[in-house]
Amino acid sequence: MARSTKNAPTLILMVRHGRTPTTGKVLPGRAAGLHLADSGKAEAEAVAKRIAEIKGVSAVYASPLERARETAAPIGKILGQKVNIHKGLLECDFGDWTGAQLTSLMKKPEWTTVQKAPSTFRFPHGESFTEMQQRMVSTLDDIRSKHPGGIVVCVSHADPIKAAVAHAMGTHIDLFQRIVISTCSVSAVAYSPSGPVVLTVNSTGGSLADLRPS
Repeated sequence: MARSTKNAPTLILMVRHGRTPTTGKVLPGRAAGLHLADSGKAEAEAVAKRIAEIKGVSAVYASPLERARETAAPIGKILGQKVNIHKGLLECDFGDWTGAQLTSLMKKPEWTTVQKAPSTFRFPHGESFTEMQQRMVSTLDDIRSKHPGGIVVCVSHADPIKAAVAHAMGTHIDLFQRIVISTCSVSAVAYSPSGPVVLTVNSTGGSLADLRPS
């Protein structure tokens, strides 16, 4: 059931997928075949229960990648909602870096640029951080246009969520690496005609039932 009124804010709950066997070790990117670890499945069940405390969720969306769909599944089930797949919620396209060990990537001279000046970096044969942010923000605009005044869950990946939160905060993309997005964390932004309001970032515990603009 939507909360819709003409000028009511649309509440977007951005959920990072659960832990996988390679989380923190590999840059998996958009490579297929990466599923949740047992710990990630437990995280997904736990975040589903937290989100179920929020009344009136309008829809659930997920990135097409397996780890995102597997995280969204228990959320959709507990809410009685179909999970809609949206390509705009995909992980950043890391191009030639896809599948590389993080320890190896950290030795590259470009790693400092990725951390300190991401607006100037494009992954070889992949996406730039600026393009990723534009894609993610446009995707959220598209989703919220379909659910005005509603509450929507979007299951995505760490970097796209960080970029969306930075945009909502009015923070330059060069500073987005300062934002932490943990597995199965919830970051909530209320979008209204007067602009976005960030309600919580990287929430990993406690009740979400009272999320609303103050």
